[in-house]
Amino acid sequence: MLSEFRNEPYVDFSKPEIRKAQEEALSRISREFSNEYGLFINGREVKTGRTFKSYNPSHKDQVLAVFHKAGKEEVDLALQAALAAQEKWKTIDAKERAIVLLKAAQILRKRKAEVNAWMISEAGKTWIEAEADTAEAIDFLEFYGREAVRWSEIKGALPFANEATELRYIPLGVGAVIPPWNFPMAILTGMSSAALVTGNAVLLKPASDTPAIGWQFVKIMQEAGLPDGVLNFIPGSGAEIGDYLVSHPQIRFISFTGSKEVGLHIAELAARCSPGQIWIKRVVAEMGGKDSIVVDSDCDLNEAATAIVFSAFGYQGQKCSACSRAIVLEQVYDQLLELISAKTKALSVGPSEDPAMYMGPVINAAAEKKILEYIEIGKKEGRLLTGGAKAAGDGYFIQPTIFADIQPGARLDQEEIFGPVLAVIKVKDFDQALAIANATEYGLTGAVWTRDRYKIEKAKDTFHVGNLYINRKCTGAMVGAHPFGGFNMSGTDSKAGGMDYLGLFLQAKSIAERLF
Repeated sequence: MLSEFRNEPYVDFSKPEIRKAQEEALSRISREFSNEYGLFINGREVKTGRTFKSYNPSHKDQVLAVFHKAGKEEVDLALQAALAAQEKWKTIDAKERAIVLLKAAQILRKRKAEVNAWMISEAGKTWIEAEADTAEAIDFLEFYGREAVRWSEIKGALPFANEATELRYIPLGVGAVIPPWNFPMAILTGMSSAALVTGNAVLLKPASDTPAIGWQFVKIMQEAGLPDGVLNFIPGSGAEIGDYLVSHPQIRFISFTGSKEVGLHIAELAARCSPGQIWIKRVVAEMGGKDSIVVDSDCDLNEAATAIVFSAFGYQGQKCSACSRAIVLEQVYDQLLELISAKTKALSVGPSEDPAMYMGPVINAAAEKKILEYIEIGKKEGRLLTGGAKAAGDGYFIQPTIFADIQPGARLDQEEIFGPVLAVIKVKDFDQALAIANATEYGLTGAVWTRDRYKIEKAKDTFHVGNLYINRKCTGAMVGAHPFGGFNMSGTDSKAGGMDYLGLFLQAKSIAERLF
């Protein structure tokens, strides 16, 4: 009998012993920098001789790791290993598969400081952002382990005269898991563990910016007792192996988190039937967002301003759930601008290994270039309140930036930036605010700040997002409590961390036996 699920608590870095443990972990992993890692196929390392490097975005010339790169030949090798391993893995009782996830959660819990250190170094996460990422990964392992047991016990069919009826949920088959770099432990763990615990074997292609963090997950799962071949790690170029992996006739499903453009390409490619393919592939996709916080005239403006700043600039705005737009009623517009401007100017920006920093770097040079280009667009479309340039340092640092007086339909109102840039829009009333909030191609997260119960109910009915928050920030979904996934171009609404998520990796088999 398993205990009831509880979210993993965050450590308190203000405690000297906790702070010291994290500092020691950062020092310890630094001694491993520039180590070489292979692919991981059928329980062993495979080296191809073709490599790429992982860098520290806080110190852009610092090499963290060297990874061997998979090609089509290695994809085939991994796929054959997965197909063979899955034949046995799918027969293992759900409770036994759940035990592997729960053991992995215990291992990750013990290594939390070390995994945090890798995210601080490779993903540019500040201490608290790294801690939240690791804690969420633990939550996914604990939650999906329990959920696998629950799904295995679902009856699913009503009695019928003179027949014994049942509905079994069986694994889909071998799938490709393609996670993002921005939650390199949490989302990677959630996507992979959901597929694994439901009896599927996985080909895991980590994000090219964060392969070392993916490697940590693979080693933890191996230590937890996952059989060889069930999880295969194939870092490599999306341009070289991405389409091959997605279109392969023996891949049954693709689980993807990333940009709208890549997600749509995957959905289109997966919809084509390749020679020898005998199923319609399932695509589970979580894509982008253009998320809004609506501020009514009757709320606590100081609290609303704090929520906006945290939502906009946490992890440098590199969250699909980040607040990209604040839509504010005209009665309180100027007052709120003063508050968010003052709070933003107080934020510190610098190397993520420094615990005093609120913001670290953006992930790479391409991201920095794109964000700075949007800042130049913002200078033409609105009024610059604060920021608007690179920040000091030898990493990819950008000042948290706010533009006021952005008009509906402007590029800063419509396009996903994925960086520390906030557009503020003035509206006449609450109805106009909701209309503007809905007037994008996305529908991921949103928040409303108001004390008016009628307006709260109206937002619940008409704010078209997968995750709506009332009088709180629009980031920080917790596993179990806030099943996460969006509408429209934000993805397939595959509610990660929710009670229906595991069903996406299962198929239902109805069985009826006539009674004599």
